[in-house]
Amino acid sequence: MLKKTALNEEHRRLGARLVDFAGWEMPLQYASQLEEHHAVRTAAGMFDVAHMAVVDLHGARTLEFLRELLANDAARLTLPGKAPAVNGTPAGKALYSCMLNEAGGVIDDLIVYFLAADRYRLVVNAGTTEKDLAWLRRHAARFGVEIRPRTDLGILAVQGPQARARVAPLLPEELASAASALKPFSAAWDERRFVARTGYTGEDGYELILPHASLVEFWTALLAAGVRPCGLGARDTLRLEAGMNLYGQDMDESVTPLECGLAWTVAFEPAERNFIGRAALEAQRSAPPRRQIGLVLESRGVLRAHMPVRAQGALAGEITSGGFAPTMKTSIALARVRADAAAPYEVEIRGQWQPAREVKPPFVRHGKILV
Repeated sequence: MLKKTALNEEHRRLGARLVDFAGWEMPLQYASQLEEHHAVRTAAGMFDVAHMAVVDLHGARTLEFLRELLANDAARLTLPGKAPAVNGTPAGKALYSCMLNEAGGVIDDLIVYFLAADRYRLVVNAGTTEKDLAWLRRHAARFGVEIRPRTDLGILAVQGPQARARVAPLLPEELASAASALKPFSAAWDERRFVARTGYTGEDGYELILPHASLVEFWTALLAAGVRPCGLGARDTLRLEAGMNLYGQDMDESVTPLECGLAWTVAFEPAERNFIGRAALEAQRSAPPRRQIGLVLESRGVLRAHMPVRAQGALAGEITSGGFAPTMKTSIALARVRADAAAPYEVEIRGQWQPAREVKPPFVRHGKILV
């Protein structure tokens, strides 16, 4: 039986097309995927992402634990001035990172939030939750860290140029003031609400972590404020335009961050920090065997995952994520190719090789086409 979020009946009431996503019954789209996509690029849209897992970490050595566990350096969250209160409301920085196995492969990509010196919060992918928890528990005992899955909490994402303005009146005054002062990749919270200025669309906005009992009430208030419900379909086209990886497609345990465009998330300094997977990444650092590129199709058709890619007439790799980009009105893709591959590129579509132009992602950010 598929798992359901607290908003499942709301999705049905709004006529959503529901699908199986990582074992959860989730909305693919409501009336129009294209309209949902454009609503986020031009105004504000909201996503039920309550299937994603919130995990709180407690213990005096939690930071030490995270510095070993993650490829990015969680010490960046606690540098002077990086975790202040905002107008008396607790606030902290966020950090995006990959969690790696010993071979440097990506177990998951996640966000870690600083809550206090002995408390941090992770948000991990729905499809990897059980695997992630097992990995966390395997390594936490040495550091005396307690792993607390927050099954009482769910997440709403509100994204778009008007998103923050639509959310502010729905928050208590002090939290609204603190949230409005947040810089990107930071969060503020009170006893019942956690508001992070993060997202997965290439637009500004918030991700709100709330008790499951509050999700429907907040969703209904956002709907009344003119925020458009959006499904997984629009979420995928938005993240692809923003050049953001999807776990299980663009990376997995057989792919290192250096091979999937995430080298920027690896903190090699300080050199003495021995995070899991470091030795494997050091061996790849000067010459990764594969790299990620962006492609824009120069003919008619739609690029899809697993389509072969060739460079200068020789097979070079394959598309990992592809589709029609509504903002650009053309087809785009992320592809993984040999490190020595070079233009011109072609993609095989229905037995025919079609030309594609190499670009550097993101394709679209804050509503602007960048390639």
